[in-house]
Amino acid sequence: MKRITKYLLALLFCNSLLHLSAAEEIKVTSLDGNTVLTVNVGNHISWSVEKNNQIVLPEVIIDMSINGKQLAQSSQLKSNKIVEKNEQFTVVVPLKNREVANRYKELQLSFKSGFGLHFRLYNEGVAYRFHTSMRGDVEVDNEVLDIVLPDGSSSYFPKEVSTYSHYERNYLHLNADSIPTGDFCSLPVLFNQDSEKVRVLFSEANVYDYPNLFLESAGKRQFVSKFPKAVKETIPQPGARVDRNVIITQEHDYIAKTKGKRTFPWRLFVITNDDKTLLEQDMVMQLSDPLKLKDTDWIKPGKVAWDWWNDNNIYGVDFESGLNTATYKYFIDFASEYDVEYVILDEGWTKSTTEILDFNPDMDVKELIRYGEEKGVGIILWCLWKPLDENMDQILDTYANWGAKGIKVDFMQRADQYMVNSYEQIALECAERQLLVDYHGSYKPNGLRRAYPNVISYEGVKGNENNKWSEEITPGHNTTLPFIRMAVGPMDYTPGAMINTQEEHFNIAFSRPMSMGTRCHQMAMYVIFESGLQMMCDNPSNYYQEEECTRFISQMPSVWDKTIALEARVGEYVAMARQNGENWYVGGMTNWEERTMELDFSFLPEGTFELELFKDGVNANKYAQDYKAETIKVNQTDKLTLQLAKGGGFAAILRPIK
Repeated sequence: MKRITKYLLALLFCNSLLHLSAAEEIKVTSLDGNTVLTVNVGNHISWSVEKNNQIVLPEVIIDMSINGKQLAQSSQLKSNKIVEKNEQFTVVVPLKNREVANRYKELQLSFKSGFGLHFRLYNEGVAYRFHTSMRGDVEVDNEVLDIVLPDGSSSYFPKEVSTYSHYERNYLHLNADSIPTGDFCSLPVLFNQDSEKVRVLFSEANVYDYPNLFLESAGKRQFVSKFPKAVKETIPQPGARVDRNVIITQEHDYIAKTKGKRTFPWRLFVITNDDKTLLEQDMVMQLSDPLKLKDTDWIKPGKVAWDWWNDNNIYGVDFESGLNTATYKYFIDFASEYDVEYVILDEGWTKSTTEILDFNPDMDVKELIRYGEEKGVGIILWCLWKPLDENMDQILDTYANWGAKGIKVDFMQRADQYMVNSYEQIALECAERQLLVDYHGSYKPNGLRRAYPNVISYEGVKGNENNKWSEEITPGHNTTLPFIRMAVGPMDYTPGAMINTQEEHFNIAFSRPMSMGTRCHQMAMYVIFESGLQMMCDNPSNYYQEEECTRFISQMPSVWDKTIALEARVGEYVAMARQNGENWYVGGMTNWEERTMELDFSFLPEGTFELELFKDGVNANKYAQDYKAETIKVNQTDKLTLQLAKGGGFAAILRPIK
């Protein structure tokens, strides 16, 4: 694909014959003075960005085609103005910071043909979106985003084979100019420049009534937007998964049919020369619609005892384990003993995967919900999206009347306009019934959770469950996720494996799964990985056998008042400090390389803290479950040197001594 696409060649030719308009250039500098945005309006609309006097995005061409007409064609600027905002808002389910500062400059462009463009310039990056003021409904044929990266750029590329996707991908570390034409990825995607000294994370926010964007290689470091078409007709996929998979048999010519007067999704670029910024920034939240729910007091984040990963494979009991009432009472008893807020009933609790208004005859779900309430443990119910979509009101009414606390809806696997609308409908309908929502088989977070904070987590990540059938969940993968996938919102990775191995000892075992890396690598995830519902994936019998570790991770919050990145290098290592109330929590992980980390406690307030620390044991390189627990006193002037094993980690709780 040429840099100038066919429609632009035609546009340039027409303009040369008719009325070449004088190009206008507008510059905006970020509040800290380090980022400069330049927007050019003429024969087409393009923009570029400099960071610290270095060009990081040389030219980005943008446009929209609506009702067969290119908005940017011969676009004539009517007005432009720059506004500066300094706002702050409170997050209902805070995964980074409870109070979010929203400081930016915004360039507002208005065009004579009835559309506009807004650019926001944050210290951490740049975002833009279109808005239109057309009458009635319109058909969006396409949205153009055309990027060429500087020479020498590379990417962590989550390659897709179809836009029908659950977004569970590895991040392939590739030279940008080696990505074949036609290969495409889902978002978020991370680009690297200047020998990886500069990072550009690309994603989107505030996606409503519109499909998700994918990014396709056009060769020679050029990338262009790609969208799933609006779906016209589907049929069930024959075979074993007829209950959850569909075949799209007909599509519309457009990507969205929507209101002509509206704003469109934000396209955002986090730009930084410090990997810690990727961990601390919150641009998706900042760019999303504010709270739409009146009552949020009922929304309770927490930890979850999860059944499916461990295949209900409990032991040391006097009943046969499995999908039955006795097994789940055992889960509830465990959750109650360790103050774990929820238990999920995953696949298998319903009469069948499509008959989800009735339960498996071996499981009395109403009794389990009653028993859970008695023990202070809420029940969350798994269900497939397809039958839920076909009978939403009755299903949600039934679950709410039973007393369930939320749903884990699974196997959406699409990102077209209909599916995006379904996510919002599920969020709204569940909120009206005071039900939490955990999206699985899903795309990545797009900002819905700010408006609907009962949307408490998303999968859209290649997480721990993949250990049941693959060797892909390595410590290198785990130390990549926080900088890319987690940078756009919560990820239901499902940590907490108690059978831990070094690479050479790892085996795939579906019913007795294990994880790569050390015990403390898994424990660190409860500090590092963000999710309003944080799973404890292993079975209660294993947790009872590992009382010391279990007692420790069960004290980990799933929400945070403040987040500070301590050490960071994409794919290599990560260490973070998080505050919840008076306590602080610290975690760190490394890839397959052993390394020394110096833990600097200068982030602490004044006073002395008791540090409860779990770190890799001296034999963790040979036996990954080896760890050492210790308790010491520290203050903000102290530093602590830690030795991390291969695939290792550490986790700590700091409590003020009064």
